[in-house]
Amino acid sequence: MTEQEILRIREEILDSIDEEFEAELEDAMMNQDYRSDSKSSTEGEMSRREYFRHLLRLQQELIKLQSWVVETGAKVAILFEGRDAAGKGGAIKRITQRLNPRVCRVVALSAPSKREQSQWYFQRYTPHLPAAGEIVLFDRSWYNRAGVERVMGFCTDEEYEAFFRDVPSFERMIADSGVHLIKYWFSITDEEQQFRFQCRINDPLKQWKLSPMDLESRRRWEQYTETKEIMLERTNLPYSRWWVVEGNVKKRARLNCIRHLLTQIPYQEIPNESVKLPPRERSDEYERNPLPKEIFVESVF
Repeated sequence: MTEQEILRIREEILDSIDEEFEAELEDAMMNQDYRSDSKSSTEGEMSRREYFRHLLRLQQELIKLQSWVVETGAKVAILFEGRDAAGKGGAIKRITQRLNPRVCRVVALSAPSKREQSQWYFQRYTPHLPAAGEIVLFDRSWYNRAGVERVMGFCTDEEYEAFFRDVPSFERMIADSGVHLIKYWFSITDEEQQFRFQCRINDPLKQWKLSPMDLESRRRWEQYTETKEIMLERTNLPYSRWWVVEGNVKKRARLNCIRHLLTQIPYQEIPNESVKLPPRERSDEYERNPLPKEIFVESVF
């Protein structure tokens, strides 16, 4: 194994650690003398300090967006498409990380049931579209038909062409109903996908991410490329454009995606009333009863 390969694997491990570290990191920590500044060996990477500084700033803006959506009753639908292991899930996680799950939710549908296969194709997606005051992130969407279903032979030529005939009207109705519809395609190179797949194979915590469909997609790289190019060309619509996120460097892809998302919605900061903690009421008659020891979780750590 070369030194470059070892450094790449180190970066992958650090990124996995960061996924958990980010969930606990508070804004105040960025004001401290945070010393984890080592630059990545991968061209285009940024220091962890720089990454967290930008991420937290953008997440603060996402909270402002959330407040605006709730206050105005806006409706936002964001589609995330792209190659397997291109970084869609990582970007979605950073967007939702600090938002209210009652306002911002993720839709990741499983394979359609037999009943759903007999429905109008778009029918299984329409119940998940946002109502007023909601942000919905689709982790893959109705564009499955123009991608995986086409490549894997899960739809007929007639169904494939019907999709392209119907999707402009479908998305036009969504946009005309007042939904902010934004579509992202996460793009990575052949070499980067191979590297990430190999990392998943060797990481017991990530092996579940590799499905038989993912492995087959690796073999059919060129077919997916062809279908992607057709999809982007035929469905890049004036009222629902495609935006391509370069995903080879995960951290930059996440930051660029969030920053771009914020520019696509005309949100404004909503003034919040200052919050004051009320004093706790106390009663001389109240006495707390002890709980039985056997119901407590064992303190191992």
